[in-house]
Amino acid sequence: MKLFDPQSPVSLGPLAQALADKVAAKKAVIGIVGLGYVGLPIGLEFAKRDFNVMGFDVSTQKVDMLNAGENYNEDLSDAEIAAVAKNGRLKATTDFARLSEVDVVFIAVPTPFNANKDPDLSFIERASEKVGEALQRGQLVILKSTTFPGTTEDYMVPILERSGLTTSVDFFAAFSPERVDPGNKTFHTGNTPIVVGGIGAEATYLASMVNNAIIEKVYMVTNPKIAELEKLLENIFRSVNIALVNELALLCERMEGIDVWEVIEAAATKPFGYMKFLPGPGIGGHCIPIDPYYLSWLARAYDFETRFITLSANTNESMPLHVTNKVIHIIAKQPISLSQARVLVVGATFKKNVKDMRHSPAEPIIRNLEEAGVGHIDVADMWVPEYEAHGRVFKCLEVTPEMLKTYHCAIVVTDHDAFDPQMIVDHSNFVVDTRNMMKNVTGSREKITLLGSTL
Repeated sequence: MKLFDPQSPVSLGPLAQALADKVAAKKAVIGIVGLGYVGLPIGLEFAKRDFNVMGFDVSTQKVDMLNAGENYNEDLSDAEIAAVAKNGRLKATTDFARLSEVDVVFIAVPTPFNANKDPDLSFIERASEKVGEALQRGQLVILKSTTFPGTTEDYMVPILERSGLTTSVDFFAAFSPERVDPGNKTFHTGNTPIVVGGIGAEATYLASMVNNAIIEKVYMVTNPKIAELEKLLENIFRSVNIALVNELALLCERMEGIDVWEVIEAAATKPFGYMKFLPGPGIGGHCIPIDPYYLSWLARAYDFETRFITLSANTNESMPLHVTNKVIHIIAKQPISLSQARVLVVGATFKKNVKDMRHSPAEPIIRNLEEAGVGHIDVADMWVPEYEAHGRVFKCLEVTPEMLKTYHCAIVVTDHDAFDPQMIVDHSNFVVDTRNMMKNVTGSREKITLLGSTL
């Protein structure tokens, strides 16, 4: 691996050199397939740096909003989206035939898993088909979607080559995983280092050069498989360490006088050899709940079982049920049946201070409560107007003293800064706090059941 240096001399063939010259002169047209939380920030960064950008999406709503200069991503600036739409640097379309007009194509589409937790590459495959139908000589195609090693070379490229063009001869292909952290106010697309692995030296150089136009630090690796696996490692690293503290939290609940949150804070005082992770009601977002299963699925093809990684994923997936059981236990202590119980889910997005609801632990908690027979469930979240879970759409409520008193239990699933912990405790009958949001409240602590503590 080495850091891309635009000043380092390199020998390119005529086709690659022609594209490199376009990029250097900012004459290359950048195409973005998938205008979601990964694709749109990439497009915006290029447009801000005076590249012409054409975004492609199947959603007419997204396309219409962008062409009107309207933003739908809370991590991006409304003013910046409006500016690049107004000056014509960023345009969007649902006409994928216009991919023939671009020089560089970023594919940034979802990669979920199916009901059996096997990888679902249908979005990548359909996007590759659209790109392949319009593929031109000299184009560079960069896959951004998180996936397992071999996807670029064994899935995307064969589809592209149905065009009659050959990779590394007629066009160039590379993988460069996204590194997006929704809600992060410090790191964003423009200042987060990335990794690039191309099929061949020319593709690696070109993909690095293109990314370096908007990102200062670009690291080149030997091939796409290495870049694909390093992305899985990033997210599985988090999954494993979250599972560790989740398991520790479950142990602390059985041990007298130990608060896992204080244990973690104490460990975090060590200035080396320790990284702080927090327990919670379950994991969410797009990558962390999915990536362990992508790797375990691939490992089976090599007659290998990723026991440690799979166990960690299973541990994290068990947390919503554990939280549900804590709520049911609290209800059982009250003179009320489950069918008459009223429960309030406080926070529904997968992490604090964002609108992102993908794989939020609120969904399995709600599902478990309904299947257990809890009669009435409401959701409160100021970041989203409604939340869909277990086949129902919940209108998100405002948390007020009056409404809190009407519930037999409130569950803190997402600790948005806008929530008032003291008010929630003062006016609730009982609170299950899965995020340690109530750590600084005074009085009434007998109402609080804290994940990972018997204190």
